[in-house]
Amino acid sequence: MRLRRDRHAARLEMLPLMDVVFLLLVFFIYSMLIMTVNRGLPLELPVSSTARIESASSLSLSVRADGALFLDAEEVERADLSEKLRRKAEEDQDGLFLRIYAEDTLSYQDLFSVLDLVRQSGVARISLQARQTKTP
Repeated sequence: MRLRRDRHAARLEMLPLMDVVFLLLVFFIYSMLIMTVNRGLPLELPVSSTARIESASSLSLSVRADGALFLDAEEVERADLSEKLRRKAEEDQDGLFLRIYAEDTLSYQDLFSVLDLVRQSGVARISLQARQTKTP
């Protein structure tokens, strides 16, 4: 006895495939939107009620309370800071934007000595970073 088989070509359904691709696309778009580039060190920043989060591409300079300097998480000596910033500024055609992350226990004089080194390098666009407070 011979069984009868229907020989229909298999169909590849496109709608489920498109749904999966769309969901992956949405996932990656949202994950890229919440990612921030922070090349600084984890420091305890001072608090400010008017602090804003800036999203421009920049270079970060972290200053710890013990006076150690980190340029994009790479430790740098005070004597070399101006020269390294000058070289980075020459590489950047749009003008170097420097974010300074200084610990809240850093003395005012130490912060100004670092700012003097930054100004000697010719960097004019500087932003001091702080934590944002919740105002009632």
